[in-house]
Amino acid sequence: MSRQPAAPRSNGSSRDAPYHHGSLRDALLEAAERVLEREGLSGLTLRAVAREAGVSHAAPTHHFGDLAGLLSELAAIGFRQFNAAMAKAGAAVDGSPETSLARAKAYVGYAQAHPGLYGLMFRTERLDMKRPALDQAASASFRELVGAVGASRHEPISEQAMSLDQAAAIARAWCLVHGFTMLLLDGRLYNILKRLPQGADAETLLDAMLRAPVGRPGG
Repeated sequence: MSRQPAAPRSNGSSRDAPYHHGSLRDALLEAAERVLEREGLSGLTLRAVAREAGVSHAAPTHHFGDLAGLLSELAAIGFRQFNAAMAKAGAAVDGSPETSLARAKAYVGYAQAHPGLYGLMFRTERLDMKRPALDQAASASFRELVGAVGASRHEPISEQAMSLDQAAAIARAWCLVHGFTMLLLDGRLYNILKRLPQGADAETLLDAMLRAPVGRPGG
């Protein structure tokens, strides 16, 4: 006799409406994201997710196996949303320089809107990178980065074999935007931001950084 998904518990809250067959997995992932954004990664446990979703403690284990499985599936969702946000931003503008700027701003914007999920996406030690959903989503993200840098350089770049100069360009672009994002989320750019000219903000600063020639002071 096959094991059925655990039925939702009812404790009087609106989140405890009956689930349709097959939707409990999605409901658990939605609950996990809420817990993550509210309580941080340290507060995200299988029991906390079950409690948030209003289901039995066995439900997350049934669907994801263990906490690493749940975190990995949640990170995969983050990467898919992240990739979609940057693709949408890039498609909305015309021209390689402006496309790169739009994608970078979308990168930072997604992290600001989903700080917990963004942080989880890069916590490799907590994830099972071999899970198909996560592997595919993370690989797509890297592929988009390679393609974007290649477009800005007006040359194709192979994911499998690239020149040192190409690899350096990819690493430089990623380090700049990811580093800026992490400093911004951690509040470490405060001393710079408070000294900006009136009307300038974090996006203005990022724009200036991305437009400045590498290794050359701004004019």
